[in-house]
Amino acid sequence: MTIRNMEPRWSVRMERWTTNVERPATENDRMKKNDLKRQVSEAINACQEKQAGEITILDLEQGSGAFTDYFVVCSGTNPRQIQAISDEVEQRLEKVGQRPTHIEGYKQAEWVLLDYVDFVVHVFSEKARKFYDLERLWKSAKRLQPSDLVAPVPSAKRAPLRRIARKRA
Repeated sequence: MTIRNMEPRWSVRMERWTTNVERPATENDRMKKNDLKRQVSEAINACQEKQAGEITILDLEQGSGAFTDYFVVCSGTNPRQIQAISDEVEQRLEKVGQRPTHIEGYKQAEWVLLDYVDFVVHVFSEKARKFYDLERLWKSAKRLQPSDLVAPVPSAKRAPLRRIARKRA
């Protein structure tokens, strides 16, 4: 059991001082976490589909003051590619029932932010990415590789090839 905030506070309902103790993870929590990982994976796949550069996933810890669980950070080489990457992410996640709560910077296409509450997708131009350097700002976050979240795509199994013995004439 982890402790989120041990600062005492007055509980009106219980009429005594209490502390916030995080409850143990339930099966429902694990399912939500798996769904979240699947959605982040879908966003990563969309970025890869449009040849986004330097894809980085930051796993933001609860104690860090973060407002979301994951950042997906990637780069595009020009405004049209940046918009194409953000369009692909939006379309793919819409297919699985996720819509962004907020989109920022689409027209300028220097830094497009797609906010999905539990995770945020940042699509930068190379220049803006170096300038803002989110990876440095959130250096306490755990860095993940796309392969850490993306489940391997099952390849179609082929029937084994049978060798047919030829009759020699």
